[in-house]
Amino acid sequence: VQLQASGGGLVQTGGSLRLSCSASGRKVTDYTMAWFRQAPGKEREIVAAINRSGGTTYSVDSVKGRFTISRDNAKNTVYLQMSSLKPEDTAVYYCSARNGGLYATSAAAYIAWGQGTLVTVSS
Repeated sequence: VQLQASGGGLVQTGGSLRLSCSASGRKVTDYTMAWFRQAPGKEREIVAAINRSGGTTYSVDSVKGRFTISRDNAKNTVYLQMSSLKPEDTAVYYCSARNGGLYATSAAAYIAWGQGTLVTVSS
């Protein structure tokens, strides 16, 4: 599967963005999908995930209530809706895919990655 992330940009604190991850080659429903982010000097961390069936989602505590992961099967695309953005959300965001029906929080468990899209939140 090939993944193409888009939707990043510059936004003020409190603003919103929607990231998109378009898949080709395989269906997003074949995988558990996730969004990770990596800020300068920090390790890549999981932000949110949606399992293969689409029935279970996960989000890291720091974004709960602000970020929502979703999937449009017809468009073969996964989204990350981000609201109430904070400067600490500034990072490169990556979409990823892993085999299996359950999410994992470790980046090493994911087999495919998009190229990353930069989100910058100004204070």
